[in-house]
Formats: sequence, structure tokens, C-alpha cells
Amino acid sequence: MIEALAGPEAGEAQDLTASDLLATIKASRDIEQAEAARQLVLAAHWADLHPPESIHDAAVFSMAAGGREHEEPIAGEGCPLVAEFCVAELGGVLGTSTTAAKRLIGHALELRHRLPRLWAQVHAGRVPAWRARLVAETTIHSTPALTREAAAFVDAQVAAVAGRVGPAQLDRLVAEAITRFDLAEADPTADPEDGWLHVDPRHVTIDTQEVHFAGTMRMEAELDIADALDLDRALVHGAATLKALGSTESLNVRRAKALGDLARTQTALDLHTQGSAPARTTATQSNDDQLPAAREVVLHAHFDANLDDLSTVFGPTGRLEEGPRLVLLDQIKAWCADTRTKVTIKPVIDLNADLSTPAYAVPDKLREQVILRDRTCVFPWCTRPARRADIDHVIPHDPDAAAEGREQPGPTQTDNLACLCRTHHRLKTHSAWRYEMVAPGAFEWTSPHGHRYRRDHTGTEHIDPPLTRSADPPDPPGIPRPRRP
Repeated sequence: MIEALAGPEAGEAQDLTASDLLATIKASRDIEQAEAARQLVLAAHWADLHPPESIHDAAVFSMAAGGREHEEPIAGEGCPLVAEFCVAELGGVLGTSTTAAKRLIGHALELRHRLPRLWAQVHAGRVPAWRARLVAETTIHSTPALTREAAAFVDAQVAAVAGRVGPAQLDRLVAEAITRFDLAEADPTADPEDGWLHVDPRHVTIDTQEVHFAGTMRMEAELDIADALDLDRALVHGAATLKALGSTESLNVRRAKALGDLARTQTALDLHTQGSAPARTTATQSNDDQLPAAREVVLHAHFDANLDDLSTVFGPTGRLEEGPRLVLLDQIKAWCADTRTKVTIKPVIDLNADLSTPAYAVPDKLREQVILRDRTCVFPWCTRPARRADIDHVIPHDPDAAAEGREQPGPTQTDNLACLCRTHHRLKTHSAWRYEMVAPGAFEWTSPHGHRYRRDHTGTEHIDPPLTRSADPPDPPGIPRPRRP
């Protein structure tokens, strides 16, 4: 509603007629799309300013596979390479992760060098930048990789319809390009007229970043027909079994629980062993006790607790390490009540304690303290979990200090350790990025171009000079601004 707007824009909007308001908001959207296109140009130019020889290695996406890491180019064949460490600088000023900045540069180079028709349409205002980036993402990550000629074919087809293709149509275009240019290895069982066979759409994707307040995650899958029908039959059977054993939950909930049971040994028989079920024999108990724990998923939950007389009282809400998310104590109790769930309670570690060791290697207790304090990689905007990160000495450890009788400049202690993912650990070690710990768990970073950022448990913010720092936006009506401690 217009009445909900605040500031001078509210008065301007209230003076507009319905037609004027529609024209104004369309003009605002046109400006937004033009700026998105301009950002692609600037990202490509940033890449031009940083060829590989300007700093170090070419920028790549690094992904773990089979215990080793392999590298995937930032854009397709024919695109220029980019100096690796320049990407983080761009991500910092944009307020995005290094991976997101790398993706922006990759899309810009892919469009400019391999999809020139679509690139021209973006800058003519006929195709939104976001739509063109979806095409670029597909052509970059096609399997097998598209040659320049194959990418040009996709470019011509997509440009002919001004970028208005859906994901399925785009996959079919890529499949046709793969077939037309003989990019796939010959398959004697495949129909040569069916290029679709060369693009396998099967996948199972679980969104671990977005968690519903009820403690659920969204999963999307594309399965083989036979597998999908088999899975559906298994879920129908599992849901019916749960109902027969006494579950009063809805069909959708029982199907979801049945899918969870397929991920581990079956826990549905809990209902059968509750209430008036006959007691198990000693032999059965003995055999069951030798079975491994059904759940192998490890979750790290943290709850505030107080000692009440002789018992421990936990707070109703806590935090899961597996992403910055809230968890309810009742949810944890429900998860732990399932069959053969292994629960481990670790001793409390005081995050305010000063722990240290004279050695370079970080002992387990000190490592755990730093992980719990930092939660994620402490590089600006990075959200990779601390538990999978390296433990870095903020001030480098000098291995020769003791032998030469000097004081250790980089001690292995709480106030000199931080969690950095492997990418940003390398960047800190081999580039001009520098940081310091200004308070427990609070870090200030300075980029090679002098941009400064503060990162703590609340996230990342720019540290701008007082004269250039933008003013805070006005408070919404009736909603006071939170006070900082």
C-alpha cells in the first residue's frame, strides 16, 4: 500500500495517478535492468584488467571430488583467463561471496565471447540480464563442454526468440548442439536421431541453506521413470505402514517420513514396539544391541543451559552449525527418539577462555573453541562452515623463533587463530589481503585496493571512511531501530 511508504518518496507516490504510477514503476524496472547489464560490462572489464600473469593462477571453480580437487574453468572455451585473486576484491565491494563474484565474471565473459548475439540484446534492452545469465550458466557447465561453434549455435537459437526459453527448452538446445557438432562419445545403444539422450537431467538437490521454521528442508529430484515409479510405490507402502502402526499424521507427512526411513534402516517399527507391544526376548535384545546406529548424519546443536538443583535445564531454542539456522529443543528430542540414533554430548567449552600451546599444531580443544566461536570462514561474506575450514594463524607462526631465542610473533592461541576456508586461506597467504582480530570473533579485513570490512558473528559490513559512509535509512514507522551493544 502507498500509505506504508516512508520518506519523501511516499509523498511523490501519493501524488501519482494510477497510470503515472505504472509508468514510474516500469521506468524504475528499466533502470534496474540497465544497471544489471552495465554490471556485466564492468565485470568483464575487471577481468580484462586482471589477466593470469597479473597476479597468479587463472580463476577456477574448485570442487571436491573423490577426496581430491579438480578445477573447472570460469567460462567456456575461447574466453580469456582471469587472475584468481582479483575475484575476491570484486565480491567484497559487491557484498557477495567470492563464488558469486566468480560466477558474475564468468557469465559476463561467456556472454561477451561465446554468446555475442545475446550479449548485444542485453545491452539493447531486449533481454534482461538475469535471463541471459541463465543461458550462460547452462552453456558454461554443459557436459560435455560446448565448443565455440556449439555455443554459437545455442546463441543464435536463443537470440532468435529474444532469450525467452525455459530450462527444458534450453537443455534441448544444448543437447541438439552436442549432437550437431559430434561432441558426445558414440553410444551404440542410443538413437542417433534423439539428441536429448546426450543430456541427462537426472538429479537430486537438497537445499541445505533454506530451512523452514518447522525444521524442514526442500528437496527436488529428476529421476528415471522406473526409479521414480519404484520410489513412489515405496513411499505409498511406507506411508500405509506408518498408518497401520498407529500414526495419525497426514498422508504427506507420512510419505515424507517414509522417504527419511529409506535413507537409513527403517525406524517405522518404533510404533510397533510402543504401548502394549510384547516385550522383546533377551536374545532379540542382544541381537538388536549389536546393530550399528541407524542414523549416520552428524548435527551439531548448541543450546543455552542452566543448572537447576541437580538437573540441567535447556533453553527452548538453539542453533545448528549446519547452516545459520534456528532449531527447537522439541525437534532435537524427536530426532533423538528414533531408533538407534546415536547421541554424543560434548563438554562445554568456554568461548571466552584464553587457550594456548607452545607448538604450531592446534590441539583438538583449541580447534573446537575456534570453530564454535567463528562458526564460518571469517573472510568477508563467506559462509562456508568453520568445521570444514582451515585454522589459520592470523599473525603467521615463525618456526625459527624458538631456536633463535626470539619471542614467537604468531603464537598458537585463541586470540591469534581464525577459521578460513581453503580458498580464502590461500588468498590471505599469497595475496595482499590482510586482516586482524579486533575483538574475540571480530575481524577487520583490508583488500589490496584499500577497501575495509568488518566480519563478526552477525555477518559482514563495509568499513567506510566517515566522510563517504552512507547515512542509515530512516526507521520504518512504528518500528524502532535495534540498538547496537
